[in-house]
Amino acid sequence: MMKVFINKILILLAISLIGGSCSEDDQVVLNPAASTSSQLSTSEVVLEKDNAGMDVLTVTWTEPDFGYAASANYMIYFDKVGGNFTNAQSSNGGRAFSKTFKNEELNKILLNLDLEPGQAAEIQVKVKAVLNDRTGYGIDSNINNLMATAYADVLDLSTPWGLVGSATPNGWDGPDVPFYKTDEAGVYVAYVTLTDGEWKIRKDNDWAVNYGDDGADGTLEPGGANIVATAGTYKVTFNENASTYTVEKYTWGLVGSATTNGWDGPDMPMMYDSFSDTWKAVVTLADGEMKFRFNNDWGTNYGDTGLDGILDAGGDNIPVSKGNYLITMDLNNLTYSIEETDIWGVVGSGYNDWGAAGPDFPFTPDFSQEGVYYISSITLLTGEIKFRPNNDWPGNYGDDGGDGTLEPDGANIPSTAGTYSIIMDLSNPDNPTYSITAK
Repeated sequence: MMKVFINKILILLAISLIGGSCSEDDQVVLNPAASTSSQLSTSEVVLEKDNAGMDVLTVTWTEPDFGYAASANYMIYFDKVGGNFTNAQSSNGGRAFSKTFKNEELNKILLNLDLEPGQAAEIQVKVKAVLNDRTGYGIDSNINNLMATAYADVLDLSTPWGLVGSATPNGWDGPDVPFYKTDEAGVYVAYVTLTDGEWKIRKDNDWAVNYGDDGADGTLEPGGANIVATAGTYKVTFNENASTYTVEKYTWGLVGSATTNGWDGPDMPMMYDSFSDTWKAVVTLADGEMKFRFNNDWGTNYGDTGLDGILDAGGDNIPVSKGNYLITMDLNNLTYSIEETDIWGVVGSGYNDWGAAGPDFPFTPDFSQEGVYYISSITLLTGEIKFRPNNDWPGNYGDDGGDGTLEPDGANIPSTAGTYSIIMDLSNPDNPTYSITAK
């Protein structure tokens, strides 16, 4: 009799793990041989940027027989050979028995596994039938091997050259403000906000090769004199071929009734994204209208006559609804996009008294890595902090173990008074991490 009673308890516990319910009278037997078998539609994929929207891989699997009616959720996991799925990338397959991946969707997964673009690498794929989303309880399928080649989905406009000096954000020690390639070989451009001070151009963040301007005449000399700067935001063009440079005031921003400062400005600033050669802004807008304009002035502005996503010089105001957005302006093709997004920030007694003293300190997206966010410089107080989206608590992260791994609704993160840089990496939803570095 005691053995029967214990068996019933074990069955009740098993059912509770999978989120079901039962009574002592339920006659349920868990099938110890329950399994799911998975397979791939191909053993090799070579992804190309021009194939956006194309189906490239289908993963299928069988329904396990658990010995009772069970509705599992299926997760597909990808990892490099030898990774043992400890830092795998995952994708939710829902409750169906197959999932088809688009070209760009699979490419993001491969890049997040740190695969080198253009080089074939062997990865492993498996499916997990998850019976309890809270605990992750479930069973794994067999492992499938896949030869995969990813493509670089960002531009590489990087150069070894940079701006350094007391007028630059990082002072004379660097790291330097980067110059980027242009359409003309040997001609580079940097977009930088300077303070009153001095600067020079140097190579590889090192003084072995550096340029200044002895006569303040726009001509560069090796090891020349420091160049005097007046506070402002500028475009600096460096012509390595001719050993010359130019400096011009240069900003793009958002203006309008939907923006923070209305139609009079100053405009909400946009930042240059060298990985797509576009200008971007992550902003909170109100119900209203907006336009793009240059240098906080109406001399050069863009709207959208016809609301077709095409920028028109002096065009019609663009209507927007209240929300948080990633706004992209492509001056090469005169197009723009407005996408809803989360704005992540730092909150806590270590920054803004848990929101009572103002909005959270916003992170900036790392446009080279989806799901990665950074803060170049933040001044913290001695206290505690957390990370949350949109100045609100749903979806916040803390750190339960103080180990650099983030957990939803996790413990507050201790902070010590000082100035820091912060990186938050949410690219792998199964293993979100962060780092805080003193400056």
